[in-house]
Amino acid sequence: MATDIRKTHPVFTRTPPGWHPYIALARLDRPIGTWLLLLPCWWALVMAAGGIMALSAQGWRDAALFAFGAVVMRAAGCVINDLWDRDLDAAVARTRVRPLPAGEVTVRRAMMFLGCLLAAGFLVLLRFNGLTILLGVLSLALVATYPLMKRVTWWPQAFLGLTFNWGVLMGWSALEGGLSLTPLMLYAAGIFWTLAYDTIYAHQDKEDDTL
Repeated sequence: MATDIRKTHPVFTRTPPGWHPYIALARLDRPIGTWLLLLPCWWALVMAAGGIMALSAQGWRDAALFAFGAVVMRAAGCVINDLWDRDLDAAVARTRVRPLPAGEVTVRRAMMFLGCLLAAGFLVLLRFNGLTILLGVLSLALVATYPLMKRVTWWPQAFLGLTFNWGVLMGWSALEGGLSLTPLMLYAAGIFWTLAYDTIYAHQDKEDDTL
């Protein structure tokens, strides 16, 4: 059966079986999404500092916090996506074995798991300054509504660009305490980057997307 879940990944083979549905729900076996969320944060940190070698102790601390936050928030985004799409996923061969449509995780338990992820993300967020906290809270609107965009627009990848590159604004504000034209330009560049890679990815699903 076609599936995008990698059961041979160490996060499955080295963890208790009871964890596996939640690992799959969070896509921990496929970290590319975490990297795509994290890299814009790191780009902004390095640019704000004037180069990687110029990063202060605070900059390195922030880089580590963003790394943990990217894991947690990418997982939260995946849970939200699967909650919205659980009925559609059940009709597609590649996704019908995901934990929610397969019945391995109930909607109630998925929402409890989501609450834990969001709480962990919020605790990380509290380590930053006020503007960065505000930007992090505002990002939740993008995270929650992105899965719906494929239902209302032919360009959901543009909305994904807005969502996945939001970390540029947060990374810059974490060091600078404010925003300027430079992070806005980097944010725009990141959106176009996302348009490119997600359009390529979308072509792999174009037959399923007609359902």
